[in-house]
This record gives sequence, C-alpha cells and structure tokens, in this order.
Amino acid sequence: MNLKSIVNRLIDTFIFAGEISINLRKQGLIKKIKSDNTPVSNGDLEVNKIITQKISEITPNIPIVSEETMDNKENTELKDFWLVDPIDGTYDYINDLDEFTINAGLIIDRKPVAGLINVPAKNRMFYSYGDNLAFELKNGKETKLNGLHSINQTSIKFVSYSNKIKPEIEKIYKKIGVNDHIRMKSSLKFCVVATGEYDGYVAEPRACEWDIAAGHAILIHAGGTITDFDNNPIIYGKKNFKNPSLILKSKKLSNGWTIKDNINYYCIGIYFWIGVICIC
Repeated sequence: MNLKSIVNRLIDTFIFAGEISINLRKQGLIKKIKSDNTPVSNGDLEVNKIITQKISEITPNIPIVSEETMDNKENTELKDFWLVDPIDGTYDYINDLDEFTINAGLIIDRKPVAGLINVPAKNRMFYSYGDNLAFELKNGKETKLNGLHSINQTSIKFVSYSNKIKPEIEKIYKKIGVNDHIRMKSSLKFCVVATGEYDGYVAEPRACEWDIAAGHAILIHAGGTITDFDNNPIIYGKKNFKNPSLILKSKKLSNGWTIKDNINYYCIGIYFWIGVICIC
C-alpha cells in the first residue's frame, strides 16, 4: 500500500471540502440536533459526502467509519478501515469560530498509519504517511513537522479542551511539570502539539475514535507520542469506537526536554548575542 500516494491524492479534496464548508457557512447553515444531543449541519453532511466519496474511489476495499453515518459502526471485527470526522468542532463551525477541522485517519491492523486534517478557517492543512513524514501545507508551501517549533520557550505549555482542569488531569500536569495551558477545540490540538507550538494534551476518556485518529497519525509521525493514563498504546476499532484516556506529548517532551533545558538553551542564546555585541 502506497500511503504517500493515497494521502497526496486526498489533499486537494480536503482543501476543496474546506472551501465548501466556509462557503456553506457564509450562506447560512441548516442546523439540527442529533439523537446523541450534539449539533450537526448541512455543512457536516456535505463535507462528509465529498471526503468519503474520494476515499472510496482511492481505496475501494477499505471500509469507512464516519461520525455522520451508521455504516460499519456495528462491525466489531474491523482491523483495516478509515475513520472520518467531516467537521470536528461543530460548535465552532456553526458559531462562526475558527478552530473546526476536517479529518480522516487510515487504520491498518488497528493502528493509525496516515492522517489528514484541514483547518479551513485558519488556512492550515496537515497530513502524514510515515515516520518523519508529517507535514503542514500553508499558502502553497509544504513544511515538514519536526516538533521543535518552540524549542526556546521557558515553560511547558499544554492545550486543554476546557479551562477547568479536572483533578486527575492536574496530577498529570504536576508530574510532567506543566505550568501553562490554553483552551483549544477540535483535533487542532493534535496538530499544534505535532508542530511543537504546544507541548501536549491530556484528556480523560471522552469523545470517539474518529475525533483522534488523524491527529494521532500526524503526531507520532512528527516524533510525538500518545498513550493512555497507564502508558498503554492507543488501538482502534474498540466497542462503540470510544476513546480511552489520552496523554499527548510533543517530540521535544517525548525526548525528555525539560524547563531546565529550555532555560539553559535560552541563556546560551543570550550569551551568544552578548558576545557578538562585545566583538562589534
């Protein structure tokens, strides 16, 4: 299976689907509440149609599990399949906010091997298809993700789905040394950890596999890690496709980088420039 070819053939479709999502929002979305009491719009359904049709064209023999359809959700024997969330962060989407994402993750042998995430309102497109093969496409320029975006920072910064940190998450924050966090919606959290803009993300069991599969692939392919609270790997195709607890770490944090290292790195930079000024 040529993962690079599969992903590259999907990128334009994801960008197109993002443009459609924005245009439909400008026109005025048709919204309703699903049986699970979460919102859905005609934008969610149209993006789902665009994405799943193209995936089926490229990989006709691989089943698709999407948040917005019932197809394959009763199949407990799935090992190779796609997980699609056409609009993750529907609340942001229907309320003219900018953190909603379009997602697809390819699962092989219950593990993520490729992922695509488009953030249309921020003009950021992320994708990956193997170790050290994670990228961001912005304004037509492709950049490889190395997880070291904020290597000179002097604190450990996490993203969180809420401003209120639960006690079990606070304990993990203290263990890791987290001293700052910011609220962020959708799978964008995975992307900014993959780039190194933020150092990690922690969540108790919540949401579903289609919310995290694409981001999981992108993060690990950028050198980051993801486990549950007990340090177990995350596998896919579980009953009801429910997520376990999650701990995401950027490449920098996964490699043992600490605040002390950050401060030393920062000080070395200061001493360097002082030396340059003195020489001049």
